[in-house]
Amino acid sequence: MNAVQVEQKSYEMPPRDGISVAHFLTVADIDRSLRFYETVFGGRALSRGDSKGAPGYIQIANTWLLVNVGGGPTPGPTPDKPSVTLSVLADPDKISSFMNIRVADIQACYKLWKSRGAEFITEPIPKYGETRCYIRDPDGYIIEVGQSTSLTYG
Repeated sequence: MNAVQVEQKSYEMPPRDGISVAHFLTVADIDRSLRFYETVFGGRALSRGDSKGAPGYIQIANTWLLVNVGGGPTPGPTPDKPSVTLSVLADPDKISSFMNIRVADIQACYKLWKSRGAEFITEPIPKYGETRCYIRDPDGYIIEVGQSTSLTYG
């Protein structure tokens, strides 16, 4: 059995050693999504996708997102996932996952990201030992932004 490196010191996409993790979002418009993540979070687009179906890649802090339009069994399946259809959210109030961003100063992030066009569902609210709020991206996905208030490290 091959060993898997689990204690990496740095990460890059694509990885030269070990692993890197990226989250895939099905979006209606690749360019619109890349602009949102670049503008609001200061992300760095690594690839803008292409007309042949390649996704856009964007790095945000220590994570990567892939954004691409949907597809699946109709109009044509892909051989590696023949029964799966990728689509944007049918109902943005019914979701099964979301991105979670931890910050050192939630009030500063709230002010900055709002000034850059982020649409927050509410202002930051204290809850469960943290202060948190949520942003909707252009396709309706939510992003949790939180700052720990009682958790300490070390």
